[in-house]
Amino acid sequence: MMGKRTRGIIFYLMIILFFGSLMYFIAKEGESHQVEGSIAALEGSPNDLGEGFALFRRLVQENIESSLGILLLQIITILLTCRLFGWLFQKIGQPTVIGEIVAGIFLGPSILGNLFPEVSSFLFPVESLGNITILSQFGLILFMFAIGMELNLGEVKKKLKETILISHTSTIVPFFFGMLTAYFVYDKYADKSTPFLSFALFVGIAMSITAFPVLARIIQERGLTKTHLGTISLASAANGDITAWCLLAVVIAIAQAGTMLSAVYNILFSILYIAFMFLAVRPFLRMIGHVYHNKEVIDKGLVAAIFLLLISSSYLTEILGLHALFGAFIAGVVMPENIKFRKIMTEKVEDVSLALFLPLFFVSTGLRTEIGLLNKPELWWMCFIFIAVAIIGKFGGAFFSAKFVGESWKDSLYIGALMNTRGLMELVVLTIGYEMGILGPAVFVMLVLMTLVTTFMTTPLIALINFCFQTHDKFKEQRRKLSSDGIFKVLLSFGRAGNGQIMLDVAHQMFSGGKNKLELTALHLTVGSDVNPLHTDNFEEVSFGPILYGAKKLGMQIQTRYEVSNNASADICAIVNNEGFDFLLVGSGISMSDTPDDIAANRYKTSFYNRFFRRIKAPESWFSPGSLLKDKTKQFIEQSDCPVGVFVNRNFVKASNVIVIIGSEEDLFLENYARTLLKTTHGSSTTFHLDKEELTPQLLSGYNFMLISYKTWNDISEHRKAALQKMPSTLILSK
Repeated sequence: MMGKRTRGIIFYLMIILFFGSLMYFIAKEGESHQVEGSIAALEGSPNDLGEGFALFRRLVQENIESSLGILLLQIITILLTCRLFGWLFQKIGQPTVIGEIVAGIFLGPSILGNLFPEVSSFLFPVESLGNITILSQFGLILFMFAIGMELNLGEVKKKLKETILISHTSTIVPFFFGMLTAYFVYDKYADKSTPFLSFALFVGIAMSITAFPVLARIIQERGLTKTHLGTISLASAANGDITAWCLLAVVIAIAQAGTMLSAVYNILFSILYIAFMFLAVRPFLRMIGHVYHNKEVIDKGLVAAIFLLLISSSYLTEILGLHALFGAFIAGVVMPENIKFRKIMTEKVEDVSLALFLPLFFVSTGLRTEIGLLNKPELWWMCFIFIAVAIIGKFGGAFFSAKFVGESWKDSLYIGALMNTRGLMELVVLTIGYEMGILGPAVFVMLVLMTLVTTFMTTPLIALINFCFQTHDKFKEQRRKLSSDGIFKVLLSFGRAGNGQIMLDVAHQMFSGGKNKLELTALHLTVGSDVNPLHTDNFEEVSFGPILYGAKKLGMQIQTRYEVSNNASADICAIVNNEGFDFLLVGSGISMSDTPDDIAANRYKTSFYNRFFRRIKAPESWFSPGSLLKDKTKQFIEQSDCPVGVFVNRNFVKASNVIVIIGSEEDLFLENYARTLLKTTHGSSTTFHLDKEELTPQLLSGYNFMLISYKTWNDISEHRKAALQKMPSTLILSK
């Protein structure tokens, strides 16, 4: 009897054949009614495959040169170039935004247009630049909305007394120096049709801006978020940014009106607008935030209403002469203070604006930045003067005001370096000035270069400050003191939240039976310099939840530590070496995991590599999707000053039946670890000598925990890998 599957296939083929035949007859009948001179007739019907391919090629060429085709090609090129430059600058310890700004200049007339003019004219024809500009402006509106939501007015108010002097001094001092510089350069470098007041005010505001997003991410990467220095710097930058953007709104109003007197109405209506947003809209949104604070209840209708408010606010400030970006910024500031609401809204806005639209803005800026305009020594000297004035005004103003209010020398220098960061926010100001015709092309190029230099110098300057106030010897001394006091310090570094609790069980069983008191610090790193400060508390809460629950069950006191990092492995080793830990416990990662998802990831990774790259002997790192698939055992063990344990989880519960693998006399130190372990678990252990007996999967399957040295592990992994097929949970140890 015919099966159900066979009947289904026959029925499917009959349907295709029947209706396909009907459509063929309809097409043939329709061709007999075709009017002569139609598109098909004009194109001509190809007589062979060669003519058909020629027609196909011509159509492809037309589609490539169409407005949409050019725009999509531009976006692809821009995104790839920005990602590449961002990655390169990240590798040298710089914020990715610097690389993306440089990518914009690279694609502009300064480099690509100069070296490959034909490629540049094909990729960025003059008639297509309007599309990029419109998209980038819309992206900036979304970005400024997200920046406004990052600013927590409640936190700014709390630190207002401590930060008002720092923030306002670091704004007004560079503003003054900027106006003073404008006074001396106006006659020679400003457009004669530009009023002096407008030019001076724009140069002043360009000198006084701080890039709050870049500053926040640098503080995260340095682990300073919850320190006094971090909170003071963030609050000062936030307070300064609010002041600077309000000043910018006034400057734009004056520039568009021409004089201070004629700008009175612009400023008056702007004050009314701000009052309405804070006194009427903000209280209503606060109520919304208390009701809608999770993803389940935030529906498309509410999101649409928020976006309508954003666009309306931007439109109002645009027609009032304040620029649409100021309205977007204020719309973000008045969002509900409920942090959960802000996180959800930021997630909806930020990823698209940062990943798609902002690279378009960088290239839009780069297309205006023609470094070749600085073709005389005096122009480069003028550029150097702008850079020097910017650094002296911003760094000096922040440093001296911080020292005046009682900060230490180190913290004052730190605050000066951080407040001197300009980044993307500066480019926004410069773009506004350029589009309004206030900043000429040459001055615009000088100020863009000033932006790059002052942002680029932040990380090296912080490193120099750290070097001058070196505390490495202090940590080393502290380590020796703690060891002599009978405290054994363990750093437990984990990635996934669930792994943290399992590794805590391992640490408890391994070390709680030792002679010294166990002091355990659980470390979790979020990788990526573009992590939003709004999200870190949530990441921290989710990541440490299971391990804190496990510590409570075990009756252990543990410390938790959360940081944002660009290079997790290097930062973990640096923490261990600089802060005197006696042992580092880390997970082996996906490469040795036996969970179904991780096994599948490794299988596809290996299959992909074997299929496409092994023939050309390319390293796996060329295609590996990030650090999650990389085995970092070697890096941890070779770069850490203390002993390291790399844990391989195989459904670990309790190390009650332990096998100790001895490859040579150098591995005898493992027996000390085994004795300490069994004091806690009250189990049994077996010592297995590789030179006396053959290691087999069947042998290992009879145990639930294995101790092995790093050297022996490498030997077995390379020459006797099959023996590890049924290995239990394992701790790979170095001396």
